[in-house]
Amino acid sequence: MINQVLEPGVPPAQPKRCNLLLHCGAQAVPRSRIAEAQTPPSTRTWQPVPHITVLNAVEVALLERGLRITNSAYALSKKSARFFGLLEITREANDNSDYHWVVGVRNSHDKTVPAGIVAGTQVLVCSNLAFAGEIKLARKHTRFILRDLGELAHRAVKELDHGFNEQARRIEHYKETTIRSSTAHDMIVRAVDAGVCSNQQIPHVLKEWRKPSHGCFSPRNVWSLQNAFTETLKGNLTLLPQRTQRLHTLLDKQVGFSNGRN
Repeated sequence: MINQVLEPGVPPAQPKRCNLLLHCGAQAVPRSRIAEAQTPPSTRTWQPVPHITVLNAVEVALLERGLRITNSAYALSKKSARFFGLLEITREANDNSDYHWVVGVRNSHDKTVPAGIVAGTQVLVCSNLAFAGEIKLARKHTRFILRDLGELAHRAVKELDHGFNEQARRIEHYKETTIRSSTAHDMIVRAVDAGVCSNQQIPHVLKEWRKPSHGCFSPRNVWSLQNAFTETLKGNLTLLPQRTQRLHTLLDKQVGFSNGRN
């Protein structure tokens, strides 16, 4: 399901470089459904925020920072209590031939996750998603979150630059690092212990590593191994950011990549 952003104030998209996909695990919906999702009443200590309010705040912050939204997709799950949106964006420094930047926007009405955004990438050839660290718009849905949401969104978008730059360095490092199949097999097993994937997913990851669905992942490097995982992890959008962040931690340690925060 693909939904292109055409709201007032958002420039028309350029020709799509790749379909922005929401995979199974949530119901893909048009933007109008996000606005229709019911927000539960607040309490003395908890202030749920409408999904569309969070989305609007992030969009405005992106546009005011000069980041143009070119494509989008949205999903609801758990009877609309959980929202996840993907915004494809362009920036001057993003001149990549095989992947592009996406911003994941998430919110919940069941206290499972705070409102937040994640910097991510999507591989053009296969729509695989991988997310860097999450930036929360607030520690929790407190009573003043609606008042402060605009400023919080601007701060979070400012932090995206770090996330995008870190991810670009990581990908180049992965591409330059060759890996033996024996080491890859060991890391696939360790990925289960790290909470990246389940035991049942090991055969699929191995298949993608040994015989990639896309020829561009035939080089025996860490970039190809990452995409063997992300091809398998297409699914629950609620879990995907956490799983790919754990995957980065595992692969970074293996190849000696520093994210600048160690």
